[in-house]
Amino acid sequence: MRETLIVIGLFVMAMALRSARKNCARKLGALVFLFATFSFFYFISGNIFAGIAGACLWFFLPWIELLTHVRHLRMPLNNRLRHKDLPNPSFFPNAIEAAAGMEEAGFEHVSDCGWQWSGMQQHFRLFWHPEERAIASVCLCEQEEVAFAFISVTSTDSSGRTWRTTNFPFAPTLRCSPNLKWNHVPCEKSCFHQILADHQIFLARMKINSAELRVPNPENIESEIESEMRHQVDHNLKSGIIQLTGDGHFKYSCRGILFLWCQFVKDMIRLC
Repeated sequence: MRETLIVIGLFVMAMALRSARKNCARKLGALVFLFATFSFFYFISGNIFAGIAGACLWFFLPWIELLTHVRHLRMPLNNRLRHKDLPNPSFFPNAIEAAAGMEEAGFEHVSDCGWQWSGMQQHFRLFWHPEERAIASVCLCEQEEVAFAFISVTSTDSSGRTWRTTNFPFAPTLRCSPNLKWNHVPCEKSCFHQILADHQIFLARMKINSAELRVPNPENIESEIESEMRHQVDHNLKSGIIQLTGDGHFKYSCRGILFLWCQFVKDMIRLC
């Protein structure tokens, strides 16, 4: 019974830590999960190597999703944004606060639009600020029973490089194109004013002053999003992450499946 109680206690502790608000506590919870799994397999086998192998099983769980669902996905090569109404705001309480924060910061609403990627609906509320020379967006994502929202602030310099600060809660599922520089902030930062301040610090750290930034054209924001996605798709085609299917769609290659597995492992460990 002593070994059983130890394992149960470790799993309860791990679940408590993973539900904490602090990032370091969630990472500690991931380590406790691994140690709890190691203890379980070690106690039933009496072998340290069996315990290590058991703990490593967590890192191979994503292969179930990768082999049964992801490898069958077919995504459009040229996706188009469409104007649409936003989904029920009760699913995205932070999105309402984010949009209000954008308006408080002087950003003006441009449009509401969205597109679909293999069963996942993405809805965008787009804003712009000519003095900040930035575009702000809150993106609402729905896929089956999962729904979440994230905020992005984007600036483009005179050479065409894009600088983006976002609290997107997961690792990217495609490689970013060379002209896109991400500044990823913890997803618990849901206050737009904090994210805007982080974006300004990011630009200063990269030695990009406001005079080098382009003033956005609100009429071209949607087409620029579509163009950016197409450039990212082309970059991943060249990298071998995805491959064409011959019918106007693309799918993940074997190399891409391995890339996604690495991204899933990052999310399992990081959890924001």
